[in-house]
Amino acid sequence: MLPAEAKKKLITLMGQRGYLDLSEDLSLYEYDGSIDKARPDIVVFPRSTEDVVRIAKISRQYGVPIVGRGAGTGLSGGSIPRAGGITIAFARMNRILEIDLENERAVLQPGVVNLDITLAVEPRGYFYAPDPSSQRACTIGGNVSENAGGPHTLAYGVTTNHVLGLEVVLPDGSVFMTGGKEVDLAGYDLTGLLTGSEGTMALVTKVIVRLMRKPEAVKTLLAIYDSTEDAGETVAEITARAITPVAIEMLDGVMLRMVEEATHAGYPMDAAAVLLIELEGLGEAVEQQAQQIQNVAIGCRAREVRVAKSTEERDLLWKGRKNAFGAVGRASPSYYVQDGVVPRTQIAPTLRFIGEVGKKYELTISNIFHAGDGNLHPIILFDPRKPGDLEKTKAAGEEILTRCISVGGSITGEHGVGMEKNEMMDRLFSSNTLDMMRNFKRLFDPDNRLNPGKVLPTGKGCMEIRQPALAAHSPVY
Repeated sequence: MLPAEAKKKLITLMGQRGYLDLSEDLSLYEYDGSIDKARPDIVVFPRSTEDVVRIAKISRQYGVPIVGRGAGTGLSGGSIPRAGGITIAFARMNRILEIDLENERAVLQPGVVNLDITLAVEPRGYFYAPDPSSQRACTIGGNVSENAGGPHTLAYGVTTNHVLGLEVVLPDGSVFMTGGKEVDLAGYDLTGLLTGSEGTMALVTKVIVRLMRKPEAVKTLLAIYDSTEDAGETVAEITARAITPVAIEMLDGVMLRMVEEATHAGYPMDAAAVLLIELEGLGEAVEQQAQQIQNVAIGCRAREVRVAKSTEERDLLWKGRKNAFGAVGRASPSYYVQDGVVPRTQIAPTLRFIGEVGKKYELTISNIFHAGDGNLHPIILFDPRKPGDLEKTKAAGEEILTRCISVGGSITGEHGVGMEKNEMMDRLFSSNTLDMMRNFKRLFDPDNRLNPGKVLPTGKGCMEIRQPALAAHSPVY
């Protein structure tokens, strides 16, 4: 419970329109895009770094947990207040503070929507590269916390490759800067350490990002298959030939039919799988690579390779991919998105394994993922009203991630660990490595008030975490 005196101070600080505390309002902040729930005691809406500092000091005074929240589009429970307490919603810290095109930099508040960065600089020939599928809604602060990726990370990398500096607030209310506009500043890479720390070490209040020039030429291809294994083989063959598209996305038959029914993007309803492949660069090089990829796809038994003939056709194909998760909602009341990673050579056998898991648990599992870097997103459809369905879904998800680990992969490529996968971390890392991670957590957050119960294994359920998390001298990591 949030102490009454602490709540009173927060209300005084934030003003009448700067907080939410009614049950019906708090219920909107008890979930994200994952399947777990936990309700905060209060939601506050800072407008400045100074507001965040004051909130942090109140939290410290009363030993109350804090969870930062962007748009709530995360898929691992990262913004769910597992131990209750204060949710800091950054929606009102949404200003682009500076655009410096001469140095290809932008300075942003954490609530700036990802796509708005590109929209602000696109007329002058620039863009911001990381493009999560939720980029129309997700915010840069959340992207930094989760080290978000997207379809185009095969060539451009994930968020950490484009974040140069941060302003952050520690749980005691102190503020410091990491990095800056300069490249490769001296000293420890604290920007890299905090990017992807999932809000467990510091609260991000300002972000400096790298902007890039738009390419001379772009070409988008759609390769159509009667076998998911042939599509997987194509990805491995493209890599073997040292061709690096900016994106290789794969949709299996179940997923592409849901997408086509919802978006009418032009995907074939009778295919077993498609690869959406995009090339960027100098005009002649793009043409040559497009021909090479068509040859590879046909050699791997693609029944057809289509090339988008216009910007409108290209945008429509990407509309289908970017709106895929929304399309699933038309076919199932609920779904569980996984985020495992496997070596590219293991894509085809892992897809076979996922199919076997679906049969074992009698669940429909569709697949849509970043095939170029082996980042799989099996989507498990289930009905929470059906007894046992949720439990079967979780068990299926765990089997899939265990398989990813066993073939040399990981339990997350871009969605983060959060509270869904933290108990699997000891299968991926040694005890010494986990202890080192805990040491970093203690250094930044000695009382474990920032997003407790996330990332690191606890061996405890939600209710077991709640009370220790509120006790400043007996934190649970």
